[in-house]
Amino acid sequence: MIGSNESSTEGPVPTSYLTFLAYLLGQWTGVEHTEDYLSYGVYLSWVLFPLAIAFILPVAIFFFCLNTSLLLLHIHKRRKTGFNEGHSGDVWYGAKEMLANLWDGHGRIWHGYELHGDENIPEGPALIVFYHGASPVDYLYFMARLLIRRKRYCHVVADHFVFRLPGLKTFIEVLGVMHGPKEVCVSALKKGYLLAISPGGVREALFSDETYAIMWGNRKGFAQVAIDAKVPIIPMFTQNVREGIRTLGGIKILRKLYERIRLPVVPMYGWFPVKLRTFIGEPIPYDPNITAEELTAKISAK
Repeated sequence: MIGSNESSTEGPVPTSYLTFLAYLLGQWTGVEHTEDYLSYGVYLSWVLFPLAIAFILPVAIFFFCLNTSLLLLHIHKRRKTGFNEGHSGDVWYGAKEMLANLWDGHGRIWHGYELHGDENIPEGPALIVFYHGASPVDYLYFMARLLIRRKRYCHVVADHFVFRLPGLKTFIEVLGVMHGPKEVCVSALKKGYLLAISPGGVREALFSDETYAIMWGNRKGFAQVAIDAKVPIIPMFTQNVREGIRTLGGIKILRKLYERIRLPVVPMYGWFPVKLRTFIGEPIPYDPNITAEELTAKISAK
């Protein structure tokens, strides 16, 4: 047997785990100076660790909250006959309250989320126009806080690719996500709904930057929707939304790829715990004498 002060190998006893590991790798591979290679590998991993976290953390947090939301919806769907369904006959109202508290809690803890100016939202229908950050998480926080504080629910218009994502059918239904077209939006507003839309959409989310430049192009359909539905338009903006999550939208080849396939192929990174404040502006009232072009210019100036 080998004594406690004896080594199974000749020479000095390895002084650290790294040295011991390098010794084993050297013996196994026959490569010399394995300790130098191993030390460089450890150093490189520490250098790249923050970068990996910056890209992995947003995805991990998003999928955690999403999967928790889907779990709550699954529980509600199986037991919804026992939940409160008395709020305007909405069988999903209990689920909406659960999701609202989940996302509002996340917003409070991670971003210290605040909502200002919600008194500008009328009791009746209105069209909310908002700037689209790299992630729509600020809209989720807004929707949750509005439901908790005002018992108002806001539907939202989303890009067509959202409806192709697997496993999100119930989540989309509960959130009141709509694809359009214009006639559907007008009909929803005439029914008294509160509707939100980001004219810049996915393009603005991926390719705008820290200057917060709006990317509406020639889009003015949202203005025509408000005119046809005879409802006010309410501007909304979230401060620091671009500082929390960033994209690599400055890479030209990614922009060309998006314009070709129209899918969000631009990597995101961050989900930094920055302070987020959503500001609701004063309503722009319905004016039968204004055109969609004039109304669009008026909103963009806000």
